[in-house]
Amino acid sequence: MGIYQKFVLPHLVHLACGQRPMQRQRAKVVPQAEGLVLEVGMGSVHNLPFYDSTAVTAVLGIEPAAEMLDKATASARSSALTLHRLRAIGEQIPLADRSVDTVVFTFTLCTIPDTGPALAEVVRVLRPGGRMLFCEHGLAPDANVRGWQRRLNPLWQRLAGGCNLDRDIPAMIGAAGFDMERMETMYLPGWKPASVKYCGCARPRSYRGARTRGVALAPLVNIVCGWNEPSWRPSCRYY
Repeated sequence: MGIYQKFVLPHLVHLACGQRPMQRQRAKVVPQAEGLVLEVGMGSVHNLPFYDSTAVTAVLGIEPAAEMLDKATASARSSALTLHRLRAIGEQIPLADRSVDTVVFTFTLCTIPDTGPALAEVVRVLRPGGRMLFCEHGLAPDANVRGWQRRLNPLWQRLAGGCNLDRDIPAMIGAAGFDMERMETMYLPGWKPASVKYCGCARPRSYRGARTRGVALAPLVNIVCGWNEPSWRPSCRYY
């Protein structure tokens, strides 16, 4: 590992992921977590202040980069939550089947090398009725921005530690066997190729009909979202 990857990149990632627009997006999804929570790609624990301590019993955070785990140590120690951090990758989650209630991804799916196995692992570890909360950046809805994303992605990957600008987040989640409960798509202020955000909630399709808090899952989706069938790509909103 070179000097840039070991000493410079972790600091840049920490600063970029802590910007105010990013924190506002985290605030939309992280407080919805409940029960035993698995956070994939915990990084420098930017999500920690947004968890509802009255709803969450504990947070298990996995992170492959030792440098990011080190950077998060002070924040983790000061948290009132029960927090366990593990050095692990999303493609091999070191937890038992059906062991967590909520899985959280925030600005992680852009970087995981193989998202298919990682999302399959999420399906495996979620309990029936559990859900995945996500806030990610990805492929733009506009052809011109998509073109720039694809042209710049090879260079961006090298500079940003494997991050991808052009991943189709809704398609990836659907292909992994999830039904989307809700999703918000928007451009945040800033450089458009990196500012397309997807925030939402999804449940494994294999658990359709599972019961959560005494309410059947499929009717709950229809009541909350007004959908008879899951819709994958709502219109893009500009903020």
